[in-house]
Amino acid sequence: MTTLADPVPGGRPGDVERATALSAELTGRGVHGIVLAYVDTAGIGRVKTIPTAKLASAAAWGVGMSPVFDTFLANDSIVSTDVLGSPDGDLRLYPDLDHLAVLSGQPGWAWAPVDRVTQEGERHSGCGRTLLRRIVADAAERHGISFKAGVEIEWAVGEGSAPGDDFAPAVSGPAYGAARQVELSDCTAELLAALAAQGVDVDQLHPEYAAGQFEISVGALDPVAAADRSVLVRQTIRAVSQRHGLRVSFAPAVFAEGVGNGGHVHLSAWREGRSLHSGGEGRYGMTAEAESFAAGLLAHLPALTAVTAPSPASYLRLKPSQWAGVFTAWGRETRESAVRVITGTAGRRAQAANLEVKPVDLAANPYLALSCLIAAGLDGLESSAALPDEITGDPARFGAEEAATRGVRRLPTSLDEAVEEFRKDELLRAALGPVLADAVIAVRLGEIAAVAGLDDGQVAAAYRWKY
Repeated sequence: MTTLADPVPGGRPGDVERATALSAELTGRGVHGIVLAYVDTAGIGRVKTIPTAKLASAAAWGVGMSPVFDTFLANDSIVSTDVLGSPDGDLRLYPDLDHLAVLSGQPGWAWAPVDRVTQEGERHSGCGRTLLRRIVADAAERHGISFKAGVEIEWAVGEGSAPGDDFAPAVSGPAYGAARQVELSDCTAELLAALAAQGVDVDQLHPEYAAGQFEISVGALDPVAAADRSVLVRQTIRAVSQRHGLRVSFAPAVFAEGVGNGGHVHLSAWREGRSLHSGGEGRYGMTAEAESFAAGLLAHLPALTAVTAPSPASYLRLKPSQWAGVFTAWGRETRESAVRVITGTAGRRAQAANLEVKPVDLAANPYLALSCLIAAGLDGLESSAALPDEITGDPARFGAEEAATRGVRRLPTSLDEAVEEFRKDELLRAALGPVLADAVIAVRLGEIAAVAGLDDGQVAAAYRWKY
């Protein structure tokens, strides 16, 4: 479980002693450096690294990092708000020792997620990890509810020898095909071994639909740990693939046409060890609270896309009839619905039932995405929102009148539209707080300006290797 207490200057009780012992242990295992990792507002993983011997110092006093990265774009340009984006100030990166992992795919290195704290020892209002921890703690205190979450990871595997920024699929076999699995057998076997060594519980790994595409699903954890794991798994995939002469892309759209890379989120709410999504009297065994939680997600989905699909390239992926979930609809095991109710197989439903949110990709900061999804669901739960009728099949078949009658709405078709929906959603902006909400808007507008005048193919190329 994730530690819910914020870091403090000097270290939380026991942190320094623990870090000192870990440092000695890591050194004995041949670990020379530690990656301190977080994700910025644009969804880019940012890091600083320290020698292993400095872990105790980092646990006590953090490591310096400018707050300007909260308003970096994917191309490393900088935008600003009234609070963020200047060259002034400094933050401290505090590693979470509970989630430190020795990187099997990067010999000589360990990895740890960080919380960002001000020089005065206070929460940094732009830190998504700290925000998510607070939202989870508040839900436990106010509602007695905890959560389990998991992030699916899809990626495209390219030949490392392809010229320039071109993408040449490293495998040629068909989607879900045995041939594709064989073609990448050595790399994926090493990947599974590396993840197991790092304590990552893998549920499945398989070839996916798009050219060179694979998907990995990992076990559910508390939301902060699930977001951490999403970052760690991508770090490991990239490192192992590079050792095999391959280049990987987690971008929402590697090409302008066809299926893109998703980052679907699985989320379930629990009280006193019992899932709210099973054993109830509602549809498919959902409790009334679970139905209202799903209704909250649906109600806020148009605005949520500014956080869950935050890149101009995201909207090359979010197309009807491609299992991307681009309509405000729900259904049991309906892969075209934005919110898919998963009951699990008979005999496992009490453990397996959850909601899958599909209009999410890996350009999203996973801490911000989970924060907003939980806030939206809790808004529905608190208001006892009514879950509309289930939609089966493809919602794209409905004409405008029938869609309106059924409450089925097309999600934003561009990042511009998503930003406008986000501006209007007071609940989500309040959940993030004014500093982060303004940063989200500024960064999204910056990304829009960065690709102004580009066609779809050029937009895909601009983000192909950013994620």
